[in-house]
Parts: sequence; structure tokens; C-alpha cells
Amino acid sequence: MNLLGKIIAGIVGIALSVYFVKAEVFYDGQIETILLVGAILGLLLFFVKPILSFITFPLRVITLNIFSLVIVGLLVWLLDAIFPEEKFQIINFYGFIKTTLIVWISELLLASDL
Repeated sequence: MNLLGKIIAGIVGIALSVYFVKAEVFYDGQIETILLVGAILGLLLFFVKPILSFITFPLRVITLNIFSLVIVGLLVWLLDAIFPEEKFQIINFYGFIKTTLIVWISELLLASDL
């Protein structure tokens, strides 16, 4: 749950989604863009996700924590809205869903306290 783990999870999640979802996730081809987008995603995961998780606690209990996937999707959508289209863009809904799943799994594996 530390900041560095969330940033690494964000960078790995964005890099994997750019690699595996090539047709739906566009970026300008520079490694700095992936690092910057991933670092900002890691900051969002560290600072904003706990607040949203606290607010949506009843929904997470009812859905057995699957609602956290919706929270990560909201953060990915916010990340897509922050960056200009020529730097980073998720093209369609399926790309958004695939990117959300990849980021959610990478955060689960890399930034959790197992």
C-alpha cells in the first residue's frame, strides 16, 4: 500500500495495456509518455482510490469487492480525460474495459499487501 508500489503498478498496467490492446489504446510512441501516464495513474490509485473506496464501502461489501473494478475504471477514465489526445487516448469502450482489467490486475498483483 505504499506510494512506490502504486506508481509501479500504474506504470506496469499502462505499459501492458498499450502492448496488449494496441488497436484501442493510442499513445505517441515515447517511453516517457508511458512512464508519465503510469506515474499519474499510480498517484490517483494512492490518493483518490482510498477515498472512493471508503465512500462506496456498502457497494463493495454487497458485490464482494468487485465494485473496486468500477472505481479503477473511473480512475482510468479520469486519466484518459487528463491527457491530450495526441499523447494518450483510449479509443473505444472495449479498449476502456480491457485497460481497466489490466490495470486492476496489475494493481492487485503488484501493490497489494500479500
